[in-house]
Amino acid sequence: MGSLRITRRSLLKMGLIGVPAATASLGGGLAVAWAAADTTTAGRLNFTNRLAIPPLATSRADESGRRVFDLRTTAGEHQFRPGRATATLGVNGGHLGPTLRATRDETVVINLRNALSEPTSLHWHGMHLPAAMDGGPHQMIEPGGVWTPTWRVAQPAATLWYHPHPHQQTARHVYLGMAGLFIVDDPTTPAGLPSRYGVDDIPVIVQDKQFGDDNQLDDSEAFWTSMGILGDTICVNGTLAPYHDVTTERVRLRLLNASNARIYRFGFSDDRPFALVGTDGGLLAAPYETARIQLTPGERAEIVVTLRPGERAVLRSYPPEVGTNVWNARFSGGHDTLDVLQLRAATQLSPSPPLPDRLADLPRTDTSTPAAIRTFQLSGYSINGARMDMSRIDFAVTRDTTEVWEITAIDEAPHNFHVHEAQFRVLSVGGAPPPPELRGWKDTVHTPPNTPVRIALRFGDYVDRNTPYMYHCHLLYHEDQGLMGQFVVVEPGQSPGKPHHSR
Repeated sequence: MGSLRITRRSLLKMGLIGVPAATASLGGGLAVAWAAADTTTAGRLNFTNRLAIPPLATSRADESGRRVFDLRTTAGEHQFRPGRATATLGVNGGHLGPTLRATRDETVVINLRNALSEPTSLHWHGMHLPAAMDGGPHQMIEPGGVWTPTWRVAQPAATLWYHPHPHQQTARHVYLGMAGLFIVDDPTTPAGLPSRYGVDDIPVIVQDKQFGDDNQLDDSEAFWTSMGILGDTICVNGTLAPYHDVTTERVRLRLLNASNARIYRFGFSDDRPFALVGTDGGLLAAPYETARIQLTPGERAEIVVTLRPGERAVLRSYPPEVGTNVWNARFSGGHDTLDVLQLRAATQLSPSPPLPDRLADLPRTDTSTPAAIRTFQLSGYSINGARMDMSRIDFAVTRDTTEVWEITAIDEAPHNFHVHEAQFRVLSVGGAPPPPELRGWKDTVHTPPNTPVRIALRFGDYVDRNTPYMYHCHLLYHEDQGLMGQFVVVEPGQSPGKPHHSR
């Protein structure tokens, strides 16, 4: 299947921690660790398991015409492999959660009950909504408690997602399986995109896992890197070695990197081109043909691939371009090649319409007179030298203004940057215009080391001087360790208040 993923636990088993110098030199240990630090499954997987498709969440209309979803966070188990089931967490089930779906301008209500034995939350990642409905660490739900956020879906068609956001516990809750898609539909979307959920419009929630004794998830951290968990086994929608039967000429894959730390660079094993049609916050202006798309944790991409009758195509993750030095790249997955999903085309395929030439109108973001230009330096587990403090509001932004933020990772560790509430536009990467895959709406962006990334954000509808939104690295161990800050949106001339915590 691949080389042994190096963790502190595996090095203990190999005898490379605590071995007397007389019997094992440091150089020898490093050589063994270096040799074992990459993982490859390319061409080695037997795709034996049919891809599970998360069900669409049931909903109902209340007396006001609002769309109501009933959700429940639970502890459970999941049958990843033969033998003992794996202890997991999930939403409305033992692992992962249903796909929520709503239409632009609808009002949604979420009745969320916490059936866990510990507090948790659910954050609506990528959604434009009031801070009190955001589901961040200030909206914790105690065991047995119910939280009922409601908001109007005020954004275009997009592939969003939801996951827990408890302070210092996000990585563990997500790793154990609490995640799901939230699809926003828009009546103005042009015809031609595959749109039949589970048929030619397929959710692809990609996570890496590492299994310890008796099929249980091993949460030990990767060694010689500060990334946290880096698993050697890939699952899609909770399915190991998955295949999906394709019945149409074109299929749309909604890719979500729901891993804690791993960066994927998706392409197909035969290097066939595909059309990138959407990123985090919605559709691109036009399809972009490419053979690779890189996603750091939290990022999404919608791609459309064309198949011929009877063929098989393997979605693969190639070594990602992490931008770090050779040592850090080696131990952070930068040399890994991983097979992800096999598409099996039927011998007869239903015809698919051609993709539209234009997908969405992306208005120009005016940055000629930004209300503020802010700089953020990411290093270790801090932003601008400070770790996250739940009682500290780092700054306030004024409603109905546009700001320019410049984010630079100044260490050699992999990082990215996610902003709650606002979908942003990337202005430049390292002083150069963004590549085509970064020209749409984004809420999470890779920040290569020592490479300034400038983004433009507009803050509009929602004001709350006491309830903050988060900005943070979406490598979840980094977030939990303090690489996060918080801001509030205020009226002109208003100062920030004092954040309150639900616990």
